[in-house]
Amino acid sequence: MSSIRRGSNRPHLRRARLALICFSIGANAICAGGIFCFPLISPALATHLKLTQPQLTTIALAGMSGQYPFAALVGKIVDYYGPWVCSLVAAFFFSTGFGLFAWEINTPGDITQPSTSLFYHLTLYFFVSALGTVFSYFSSVFAASKNFPDYIGVSAGTSMALFGLSPTFLSILASRYFSSPDDELDVTRFLQFLAILCGCVHLLGGLTLHVIPPTSEDVATGAAPSDNPEEPDERTALLPNKTNGNGQIEVQVDVVPDVVVEGPKAKQSALDVLKDRNFWALAFVVFVVLGTCEMIISNIGTIVLSLPRQTSVIPSLTEPPSTSHTTSTQVRMLSIANTLSRLLVGPLADIVSPMPSGAQDGTRGSMRKHLISKMAFLTFSAAVLVCSCAWMVAGVRDQTGVWALSIGAGVTYGCTFTVLPSLVSSVWGLSNLGRNFGIITYAPFLGTPVFSYLYAFVAAAHSPAIKSGTGGVEDGAAELCTGPQCWLLTFEVSAVVTTAAFGVTLYLWRVWKGKV
Repeated sequence: MSSIRRGSNRPHLRRARLALICFSIGANAICAGGIFCFPLISPALATHLKLTQPQLTTIALAGMSGQYPFAALVGKIVDYYGPWVCSLVAAFFFSTGFGLFAWEINTPGDITQPSTSLFYHLTLYFFVSALGTVFSYFSSVFAASKNFPDYIGVSAGTSMALFGLSPTFLSILASRYFSSPDDELDVTRFLQFLAILCGCVHLLGGLTLHVIPPTSEDVATGAAPSDNPEEPDERTALLPNKTNGNGQIEVQVDVVPDVVVEGPKAKQSALDVLKDRNFWALAFVVFVVLGTCEMIISNIGTIVLSLPRQTSVIPSLTEPPSTSHTTSTQVRMLSIANTLSRLLVGPLADIVSPMPSGAQDGTRGSMRKHLISKMAFLTFSAAVLVCSCAWMVAGVRDQTGVWALSIGAGVTYGCTFTVLPSLVSSVWGLSNLGRNFGIITYAPFLGTPVFSYLYAFVAAAHSPAIKSGTGGVEDGAAELCTGPQCWLLTFEVSAVVTTAAFGVTLYLWRVWKGKV
């Protein structure tokens, strides 16, 4: 209680600290998307380092999938130590990963033969950068959620939106300050810049991203919990007020969105969660939806390169278009769609789905009416992705049609990731949100390689070197696959499985009716 009294005696200091925390959350989020800029650097890796499409996909996968293996552990660290520790770890991984990647590719000129050791090193360094991404993501999202628990949708959604905007921000910097007059990106200098920028920003987060102890006024409204797990948390901080003479403060009006308020769920283990068959249904949806989206995000550059600029001109498909600007535009379009969906979905979910499932037992109330299930947002995400994949199969034969894929994948990716934490907390509780959210993110960790390698090997099967049957690896390594056949089978398969995922969301909507 002493920390509460100190907070109440220094309201201006507390507001200043919250403002600094908000700034640090935003800085962490906006600088954390370096791995999503891979489509900007992959053409240079293919041209100058002679890497094949499967090798490029493997490096991209190291970045996309590398976010997930330790997600549950990172969530546990956030729950126990606080977001500031994750920010410090992110600073180390970002500086190390991007710095070593830049050092490895800093060759005096184009190499004549592909290097297997170079490929392995780049894959490892991009994986290290991905570890920085997951630590950064958890530090910003949960610093926002735990400091503003009454508005978890808005706070988490805003930090996720800035994270989604990060590739746009970084691609603008890349185009403006690290591109030559002929629009070719200086990959080495750009990655060196990312190593310095991300390291410094996340060091600042290590100093600032603490969970502010609640004031007495915050306790009355169920606000921010403490950073220390030994001190009163978002549930126990309310108890002392029942004996301090303040009669209007009761447990019934605690609006902290935590399902786990009493009974066995308060001590729910990871095994208990894994025994829930609906958890596996949700995991399948996340496996398909996020796995497909991350395949698109990683390969949007080569998808664009595979197509002619206009079908009316009918250029030779083997003529590689100068698409640095076009690829950058697609990356920004995807990033903006991702960002806008996060900005809209977070507040909208708070408005139309304000009450978690556990509120039915009378322990908590809400001044806002529960209008629609949170599953509606996940169903919408799956439907958008089905349409995007079907559009690629049915209607795209030149670069002008790829914009629909970029926007569709961005909307799906942003909407899914924004609603997922609140959905998980509504069903399985807030007290173990970091752990449970980390577990569910193992689904895209498996899904992303499946869909990405499907794309890679379909493209490799139609590459010039393999089709002609002539030349070694050196002859065809730098030649990217051209033509719709490079990805047609991939999107046909994706359209079928995303339709199945859409059906599963309808099932979960029905079984969780009135609960989420």
